[in-house]
Amino acid sequence: MAVPSTPVLKDELDIVIPTIRNLDFLEMWRPFFQPYHLIIVQDGDPSRVIKVPDGFDYELYNRNDINKILGPKANCISFKDSACRCFGYMVSKKKYIYTIDDDCFVAKNPSGEEINALEQHIKNLLSPSTPFFFNTLYDPYREGADFVRGYPFSLREGVPTAVSHGLWLNIPDYDAPTQLVKPLERNTRYVDAVMTVPKGTLFPLCGMNLAFNRELIGPAMYFGLMGDGQPIGRYDDMWAGWCTKVICDHLGLGVKTGLPYIWHSKASNPFVNLKKEYKGIYWQEELIPFFQSVTLSKDCTTVQKCYIELSKQVKAKLGKVDDYFNKLADAMVTWIEAWDELNPSSAK
Repeated sequence: MAVPSTPVLKDELDIVIPTIRNLDFLEMWRPFFQPYHLIIVQDGDPSRVIKVPDGFDYELYNRNDINKILGPKANCISFKDSACRCFGYMVSKKKYIYTIDDDCFVAKNPSGEEINALEQHIKNLLSPSTPFFFNTLYDPYREGADFVRGYPFSLREGVPTAVSHGLWLNIPDYDAPTQLVKPLERNTRYVDAVMTVPKGTLFPLCGMNLAFNRELIGPAMYFGLMGDGQPIGRYDDMWAGWCTKVICDHLGLGVKTGLPYIWHSKASNPFVNLKKEYKGIYWQEELIPFFQSVTLSKDCTTVQKCYIELSKQVKAKLGKVDDYFNKLADAMVTWIEAWDELNPSSAK
């Protein structure tokens, strides 16, 4: 797929990549990513030198940088976990974010053409969503589609899209028990569809191929407390997804899922994953009903206000599940305070 001479949103989008290794994978993405600014969040040992291929415009932050920039508030950023990526969301000054993992490669569509994932995410974000009424032809704003008979005309204008959630070919994003049962399963199904997740419906958000409008929803994209010193891992993006969806529903914003696909190249160790996930597997049976029943007051007119109110409800209702959620609720408040310090124009 040819890259346009002036890439769309070239000066309005940052690509955020969490990593512990050299970023050789960027060579494959060069035709699509090189025009854009990269924010690399280095996890693990800050003394390790991460090599980035020549020709990319990037800034790199390690743990020492995070501690220096955030001071005591740095404790809200996870360590030894890809959840550290959300620091990149905070320091970005752009309107849009695309985040991708370093084991995600360029996928091909059924015609054998390389997929420009970033271009498709931008299309998703720049066209409206339809969360209030489901369109059976999926995205009505796509070329060759429209609203079907019976779709209310009063809802056809749609709402602004805050989140574009992409998918993966090859290694599916399974939890550890499913990985153990189906070690050889690969996703080969390419579904040529984008759809809006309906209002009131939660979904599992995966952070490895994700774009969002930072101005509309950025402060809610906190990936929680995971990794080193925490009792849970691999729920960072899930937490962000549940919080974000509840807030998008409250504020009348849209979330899309479907295209684009990336090629997820390698499966993580299911036994290591099980150790990280096992508390979450139990806890999510309480977390999901909590998020399904959350209501935010009319006073919550900004993402920050919504998130602070949500943190209070997390402490009041989930603190009984485990003390971890009291710590997480406090970290949610710290995250918003840090966000507003670094982004004073968005603090309301």
